[in-house]
Order: sequence, then C-alpha cells, then structure tokens
Amino acid sequence: MTVTMLPPRADQLRLQPVSPRLAPMFCLVLLTVSCALASFALACATPFAAFAVLAAAMLPLRRALLVVTGAWLVNQSIGFGALHYPVDGNTIVWGFVIGAAGLIAAAAASSVLRMLPQGRMPLMLTVALVAAYAAYELALLAATPFLGGEGAFTAAIVARIGLTSAVWLAGLVAVCEIVRLLDPFGRKAMSA
Repeated sequence: MTVTMLPPRADQLRLQPVSPRLAPMFCLVLLTVSCALASFALACATPFAAFAVLAAAMLPLRRALLVVTGAWLVNQSIGFGALHYPVDGNTIVWGFVIGAAGLIAAAAASSVLRMLPQGRMPLMLTVALVAAYAAYELALLAATPFLGGEGAFTAAIVARIGLTSAVWLAGLVAVCEIVRLLDPFGRKAMSA
C-alpha cells in the first residue's frame, strides 16, 4: 500500500457554485460587486481577507490573485474617485500595501486550502480565513514603521475587522450556495 502526503486532487476547487469554466468570471463579478458595497459601507475596512479566501476556495492560485487584484482596483477607484481619499504619497503607498496584503492573504488561504483534506467546508474556510486574516494584518502591520498608522492595530479594531471579514465570508459563501442551488447557468444540465 502506498502512502502519499499530498491530498487527493490538490488542484480540485472546493467551492463550486458554477462550472469551472465560468468560475473565474463569476468570482470576479461577485467580488467586484461585494467590494463596491464594502468600499462604500466600510471605506478603509474592506474585508480583503474574506475576498481572498473566497477566491482561493473557488480558483487556482494564479486566477485567485488576479481576482483579488481586480477587487483591490475597484476598492481604490471608489476610494480615490467617490470617497475622495487624499491624493498624497502616504495614502497612495498605503493603497499599494493594502493590495499587496490582499495578495498575500490569497496566497495564504490557497496554501491552507491545499493542505487541508477535502470535506468539512465550514471548517476549511474558517481555518483559511484565520490564516488569510493573520497574513493580511501582519503585512499591513509591517508597513506601519514606514507609513504610520500604528493606532489602527488595537485589539478592538483588529477583532472588529476580523469579525467583519468572517461575516462577509459567510455571506459570500451563502451567495455561492444559493447560486449553486438555483443553477442559473445550467451547470447541472451541462454535467448530465
């Protein structure tokens, strides 16, 4: 009997509300709309860790990174265009740091999801969110000696944003499950 350390079908996507062919576009649209809503509602507290986990759960890493980048671009466009973020060097650099942190969170979530065994979706997504959120916050914290903003890393603020990310992830997964059950793109008919 052969024992392998690799999980079966490590490249298998764990969250599949639509066919794999439509998954990148579906994920991009879902996260773009979600990011727009979050950007207006939460401004600087957009739940990028939740977005990173959803993208990592639906897509291979490279596509997940592209989708997270798209969500970040929406966030920055809304921030500078509609919410009138100050156009100065510090704010612009923080924008890039947030984008990089989102990509790091997606890579962390993807790594965790690849390591976990198939099944138990809620547990897998929870562990992936903890890893993604930790990676995201650490990446942001690493920039504070250069850009300032240490005051945004109190336990209360970090916990509140973490809880916000968990709620957003639960909502995004619920949307994915509703789409999967309603099957508006004919996924069941295509597989039959």
